[in-house]
Amino acid sequence: MDWFSALFTEQSALQTVVVLSLICSLGLTLGKIRLGGVSLGVAFVFFIGILAGHLGLAVNPEILEYAETFGLVLFVYMLGLHVGPNFFSSLKHEGMELNLWSFGVIALGTVMAVALTKITNVSLPDMVGVLCGATTNTPALGAAQQALAHRGMPTGSAALATAVTYPLGVLGVILAMMLIRKIFVKPKDLELRNTDTDNKTFIGQFVVVNPALADKTVAEISQMSHLKFIISRIWRGQQVLVPQADTILRLYDNVLVVTTKEDTGAMEILFGEKTETDWNGEKVDWNHIDSKVESRTLVLSRKVLNGRRLGQLQLRHTYGVNVSRITRGDIKLLATDDLRLQYGDHLTVVGEPKSLDQVEQFLGNAVQTLNEPNLAAIFFGLILGLGLGTIPFTLPGMESPVRLGIAGGPIVMGIIVGSLGPRVHFISYTTRSASLMLRKFGLSLYLACLGLDAGHDFFYIVMRPEGLLWIGLGAVLTIVPVLIIGYIALRTRHYDWGTICGILCGSMANPMALGYASDTTKGDASSIAYASVYPLGMFVRVLIAQFLIMFLVP
Repeated sequence: MDWFSALFTEQSALQTVVVLSLICSLGLTLGKIRLGGVSLGVAFVFFIGILAGHLGLAVNPEILEYAETFGLVLFVYMLGLHVGPNFFSSLKHEGMELNLWSFGVIALGTVMAVALTKITNVSLPDMVGVLCGATTNTPALGAAQQALAHRGMPTGSAALATAVTYPLGVLGVILAMMLIRKIFVKPKDLELRNTDTDNKTFIGQFVVVNPALADKTVAEISQMSHLKFIISRIWRGQQVLVPQADTILRLYDNVLVVTTKEDTGAMEILFGEKTETDWNGEKVDWNHIDSKVESRTLVLSRKVLNGRRLGQLQLRHTYGVNVSRITRGDIKLLATDDLRLQYGDHLTVVGEPKSLDQVEQFLGNAVQTLNEPNLAAIFFGLILGLGLGTIPFTLPGMESPVRLGIAGGPIVMGIIVGSLGPRVHFISYTTRSASLMLRKFGLSLYLACLGLDAGHDFFYIVMRPEGLLWIGLGAVLTIVPVLIIGYIALRTRHYDWGTICGILCGSMANPMALGYASDTTKGDASSIAYASVYPLGMFVRVLIAQFLIMFLVP
């Protein structure tokens, strides 16, 4: 049986894979167990790692550091890539407000940390270390250590304070969210409140009774109005028309218009009358509305078309069809000529069957090719993200440069690639299942390494005279700001619970808590909110750590 024990005791690359796989397997399995209606999900991997480290399991430190870095980088990059396509549009609508809530958590924790130095007589450098551990922000610790070294002060105590408070900092956010949910969250708070924002389109049927539109072409009417809309069908008595730019409208034509929900009233004013027919239900059978015109959903799978604007394809002029709307992930977009297409977009095309066959060949519609994740682009994106994370930013009043680090750089690059990649014809498309698997794999690997590394000396450090005090202070700095800001955000009733969880996890730079939130809430609201606040929140915490050392330490 020596060969079997060697799998766990003799340090090697093989032994590292065995130990980390064991930790992840046990953690993910036990994380499904629900106690009091609550399960920790992927977060349980962290605690199995601590237990394994405490029991004496150890792996090669260099391999462990590699695995931890790779897991974290893979998770945050894939998260950024996942939310990237809709990141900037969400940022325009409520992103700044989300970041204000995040800054509330950060500001409250910082003020509490400074106040606790006066109450407990813990030195400010040590308190900064406690704050970095309580907020699981190692880049902030690195910035604080640089500032301490610049002032000729020791850095070891701050690092030790971070090591002691880090595990409870990871757990504290989850405990706070569990407490809020148990006491304050009502069933209606668990429902997604912003589902309408996923559908940027509205389909309405209007009757042309406005005399100003009589005998005008579709192009002329479009130029008369600043509104964006697409006329997908025209019913003229028993005749069904697929409108072109030069199609002339007549009084009492019935037109099927795709626009935005906000512009529905303006459409009624423009055409003159709106019918009561509801065309926005999921069960509308578009191909049984009339026999001459068909509606198909075609997938853009020709790589050469990635990043092209819809108007550049000239589909209406060349094939006599209309593209009414485009589905990108879970988002339905209005198919305007200036919309930039992305590989994997689903285009709803209306026209005669023969014309649709030709358009299908032009767009590709090779659904099977989309089932293969673009791994080359993912690895290239990781390189770009790590490179971005190492770029130093020098700010006024700061002696040491600031960097986004291995967590900040990849998530920012993932957002950039996911959102702006098509503009430079970069194929960033990844299937939802592949994206979810890579995110969960990366997070599990990161948490297993983190727990294994912390578990070796965790209980020894805790028993030091100052250890329990640091842990208590860290728990306060982790839980109290999350409880207060989370409760206030919940009581405003502006956000659903998933979005609030994302704000809290992002403001605390806590990917493990995000894993718990994603497992226990509906939809992607928590991930989107997390990605919206994480980059700025992490950057601000790095600045705060240096500010406290440079300006408040006597």
